Amino acid sequence: MPKSLFYAASCAVLLAGCQSMSADSPSMPADDPMTTAPPITRGFDASGLSQVMLSEMAGQRGDFRRAAEGYLAAADRYRSAELAERATLAARYTDDTGLLSSAAARWQQLAPRDSAPQKLLSGIAVDRGDWPAALRHRLELARSDEDAQLLELADLMVEARADPVPLIAQLRDFTASHPDHADAQMATARLEAANGQLDDARQRLATLTRHHADLPALWLTRSQIALEAGDYGQAAAAARRGSELAPDDSRFLLALAQAEIANGDIASAEPRIDQLLARYNDTPSLRIGFAQLYLDAGALEPARRLLLPLLDRDDTPPATYLVLGSIAETQGEIDNALLYYRQVPAGPGFLDSRALATRMLIASGRARDAQEFLQVEILRHPDQRTPLTQIGLQALDDAGQIPAADALLADALEQSPNDTDLLYTRAMREFDQGNVETMMTQMRDVIARDPDNAAALNALGYTLATTTDHYDEALDLIERAHALEPQSPAILDSLGWVHFKRGEPRKALGYLRRAYAGQPDQEVAAHLAEALVVLDQAAEARTLVQSAIATSDNHPDIDDLLIRYPQLSPQAEP
Repeated sequence: MPKSLFYAASCAVLLAGCQSMSADSPSMPADDPMTTAPPITRGFDASGLSQVMLSEMAGQRGDFRRAAEGYLAAADRYRSAELAERATLAARYTDDTGLLSSAAARWQQLAPRDSAPQKLLSGIAVDRGDWPAALRHRLELARSDEDAQLLELADLMVEARADPVPLIAQLRDFTASHPDHADAQMATARLEAANGQLDDARQRLATLTRHHADLPALWLTRSQIALEAGDYGQAAAAARRGSELAPDDSRFLLALAQAEIANGDIASAEPRIDQLLARYNDTPSLRIGFAQLYLDAGALEPARRLLLPLLDRDDTPPATYLVLGSIAETQGEIDNALLYYRQVPAGPGFLDSRALATRMLIASGRARDAQEFLQVEILRHPDQRTPLTQIGLQALDDAGQIPAADALLADALEQSPNDTDLLYTRAMREFDQGNVETMMTQMRDVIARDPDNAAALNALGYTLATTTDHYDEALDLIERAHALEPQSPAILDSLGWVHFKRGEPRKALGYLRRAYAGQPDQEVAAHLAEALVVLDQAAEARTLVQSAIATSDNHPDIDDLLIRYPQLSPQAEP
């Protein structure tokens, strides 16, 4: 998705006054989750009653994990949707995505006609980036004549650069049996266009127009697709038609302005932008979003003019300085850009601004200035020494200036020799440079200084598990890390992997499933897939591999897995 379209989408959300997919969000509710839980109407035996009572008391004490696990066990025992719902409500307070997913899935199984668990499962899948699962739950809602918000979901998928091929297949299967479902047809067209299947998308929307020409969302979709295809005249025409149908919907005014900006007609776009700002009380976030649209179209001065009034505010948004700095940098005004970047105060955007400034100076051949800039910033913000040092290390390493990066870290450690975060960073640099023994020695020093450093315990334990056969020591270290941070996906992955290396794949499986639920990246997927294939669950392992390949351009752990287990390749016969 082009950046200009991303910023336009952000502006559209603000203009619509909506929060996309908010009904699906698994985020924690504001009040006690049990106050809205359904009453329990089934009878219990003594053991079951005790279990439910203990869960109830655990929830009242704030021990929501124990409450959720107790309710879930009781739900399984009595096949009670009400208990599964209570388990889900309690699980939302635990920050354990795996537990929440399990509870919501059980609730859905026990109450298949209830839309609430489907919406929640869709939201969890969105948060995980599991787009096929999110769409599957949404399509179940559509089959029940619920508002499935498929077009909104498709927009999220495009923005996230999800692999459209399996998603299009799911939607086409649905539209084949539901040809009059306008939301599904528009979502399908949106993904087809994103996949380069413009003729299919246009034909689908043309057919839909014959039956739903008065549907504003149809014209907005047509405008978006035309814009992405570079057909700016058609994009503007569709936006005008939608505006006629929904004159109060500012998204059409935005779409028209966006088409004009993309077409280089800045003079026509500027009054529309001014109209939108007036309509929404000159909201700073909109100014910044519109400025970014100009900037992405190469219209630097209109962007700059939009942002300069924000400098007169007492509460200038940090993003203002970031975008003005970007404009100055694009114009080659490096010192002016540096002044803007340095004005971002401590808080949101602070580290981003320093990272941009550092990379800008290095790219301009001013690596020494970048080092001095960071040294001054560390003096001004001593509490940010570690992240500022890490910014410099990353930028210098990326530029191939390893000695300068080493010198920066050495200077930081000279100033703060007991900073365990910096010592941890030094150890991990040794690992990245292939010095595994040195890394392990230095990581042991970090642990000696800070025995409760979960990251160091996990890093050393995982390194032992993957580079040596010291599995008992590795397990001890990782279990200590797990006791400190029991919900960490990285630690759960390490714990599962060390059990696998010890020849305990069944014990490993549970940890790896929980790790993948919280962090579905290609490394965790490779570990989980290997455990599955060893346990004769190759079909699920192959699905995991396929998903990892589809969602990541770089997947070295999956590639290594396929060398050892070629039968898991998506091209292999099941």
